[in-house]
Amino acid sequence: MPKKDMSTKEALLAAAREEFAEHGIAGARVDRIAQLAGVNKERIYGYFGNKEKLFDAVIQQALDEFAELTPSPGDDPVEYVGHLFDYYQEHPDLLRLLTWEGLNHRSRALPEQQWRIERCGASLGSLADRLGQDASPEVGRTLLTLKGLAMMPMVMPQLAGLLGAELDSPETIAAMREHIMAFARTALEGSTPVA
Repeated sequence: MPKKDMSTKEALLAAAREEFAEHGIAGARVDRIAQLAGVNKERIYGYFGNKEKLFDAVIQQALDEFAELTPSPGDDPVEYVGHLFDYYQEHPDLLRLLTWEGLNHRSRALPEQQWRIERCGASLGSLADRLGQDASPEVGRTLLTLKGLAMMPMVMPQLAGLLGAELDSPETIAAMREHIMAFARTALEGSTPVA
């Protein structure tokens, strides 16, 4: 019986998200996913085909949730960085899933690549508009840097620890959030048009 109040497919996606975030694509086991979901592992193959396609579905679901809850960087790029930082703090599995995806050297296109291109293009366009520029590789580098500021403390906690910048209390988390927002504000000062 799947987890209470979940369809079999939802239970499989929830269990797979936990398993993939912890173990990656290669280390994840369909037996553990099925057991955690409370279903027979054949249901995984029936719904998704194989483990890689299940991972793709998990990534798509996580990115859909992220897109739904994330403001446009063009609204306020500094607040955008703070929002991303908060989101990554509350959803560390997304960063882990994306890291595993990056480490899994697949030669084919990313799952839902066209949706990702459109979403990234919309973010790039909104930031370019805010900066009074055309969408360009330079604005793309700026957006990538803003995203990197927000995620780096969670992606490399060992480095944060070595530098004395652990995120081990509400106070240190708040201090890091303010620091990255101040850093983004300073970096963007010359780029943002005066309103």
